[in-house]
Amino acid sequence: MHVEALNIAFEFTDETYRAKDGTIYKQLEILFPNGSRILALPANPDTARGHSANVVLDEFAFHGDSRKIWAALFPTITKGYKIRVISTPQGRKNKFYELWTGNPRFSKHQVNIYEAIAGGMLIYGDNMELVGPDYLREALDDEEAWAQEYECQFLDEATAWITYELISEAESEKLTDCNTFQGNPVYVGIDIGRVKDITVYWAFELIGDVFWSLRKVEIKGRRFTDQFNELLGYLAIDKPRRVCVDYTGLGMQLGEDLQYVLGSRVELVTFRNVVKEDLAVTTKRVFEDRRIRIPIDRKLREDIHSVKKTVTSSGNSRFDAERTKDGHADRFWAMALALHAGSGGTGIVKVVTAMPRETGALLALY
Repeated sequence: MHVEALNIAFEFTDETYRAKDGTIYKQLEILFPNGSRILALPANPDTARGHSANVVLDEFAFHGDSRKIWAALFPTITKGYKIRVISTPQGRKNKFYELWTGNPRFSKHQVNIYEAIAGGMLIYGDNMELVGPDYLREALDDEEAWAQEYECQFLDEATAWITYELISEAESEKLTDCNTFQGNPVYVGIDIGRVKDITVYWAFELIGDVFWSLRKVEIKGRRFTDQFNELLGYLAIDKPRRVCVDYTGLGMQLGEDLQYVLGSRVELVTFRNVVKEDLAVTTKRVFEDRRIRIPIDRKLREDIHSVKKTVTSSGNSRFDAERTKDGHADRFWAMALALHAGSGGTGIVKVVTAMPRETGALLALY
């Protein structure tokens, strides 16, 4: 339609390609008298191979196999051709985001709605009157869609419960996963995992009104008996005033046994939606008030940033994160439990000698 409108002579072909799984893809080709051609390929890595040409990847963030398509197409420009990537942002879990944020070999250009208007784009209202961007924003009535489609924001950041900016302001170069105790009250959060998720023990020391990371330990793939003994060892060293433990699913066993040993200083927390909302809101408030200091760590940063708030069709809020190879926001929830522990409770966990039911072993907390 485009070349017809320009009154340019061309030939058009419509071919099909059958993939190994039986799926049929169409390849569209436009041939010009001077030998040039435009070949439109489906967004499929199998059909992308074997064409040496200048490449344009359109709406690349929305391609289902973006990394495989990239790996298949990039070699086609080896002999001096160019590759251009165009897309609306779509989260941070795709090749487009990686290219935009981390690849220094590309020149990068963004045009959001405000820059487009500044460049001369006109927007017309219902009666063909000139209107501003607020007209579109009102009509769309969806802040997340506006942030992505019109402001070119990567939606993960727009919908992240705790933004990278807040996380960065909480990070301290002075801290590691294990830090020197300064003699102040200590509060601990423990999020329980076994196979897919990790168990995270996180102790914070409350210095003034600021929670400083004291000790962060991650345990993966260990038997609950081993986890129990290891956790008791850390608790014996840190001597927290209060411990909040994930008491959901797999966490019930460890939670009950820790409470059996440590007594009333252990609070068992069941992760219902209303409880998770309270934990998430408290945690965000602490970050916004600059009352927390954590180590600089990529996995930790991404873990905290991964938690997002969604609203169900019934109007209820949910706080959750995608499960990745690095966890399922386990560090975030251990931190949230520790901050919850620090919101109340007095005294130090007592020295107890007890016999947990499931181990039958004599364990001592000094």
